[in-house]
Amino acid sequence: MAYDETLAQRLRTRLTDPALTERKMFGGLAFFTNGNMTVGVHADELIVRLGPDGIAAALTRPGVRPFEVGGRSMKGWILVAGDHLDDPELDAWLAEARDYAGALPPK
Repeated sequence: MAYDETLAQRLRTRLTDPALTERKMFGGLAFFTNGNMTVGVHADELIVRLGPDGIAAALTRPGVRPFEVGGRSMKGWILVAGDHLDDPELDAWLAEARDYAGALPPK
């Protein structure tokens, strides 16, 4: 499955910190902070990594659903529908993901 290159480019424009790297994974694109996956693009959705406390609140927001692989929910991850990612929303999700992943020990 291909990923949304427009969304990927929007992320690249915003994620300019040298500690961030990108890598193609599982048919999508992932961005890492100090070796820890932070956000990604899966089809036309944004993958967001959040701490355990952030997941329940995130799931109440429009366009958000659990990130599932093979019918199994991925703990600490959500998907945000592409049509809910105007610039302020995208920036807010990126800030939340960077705050969480940036606090993790480097890999």
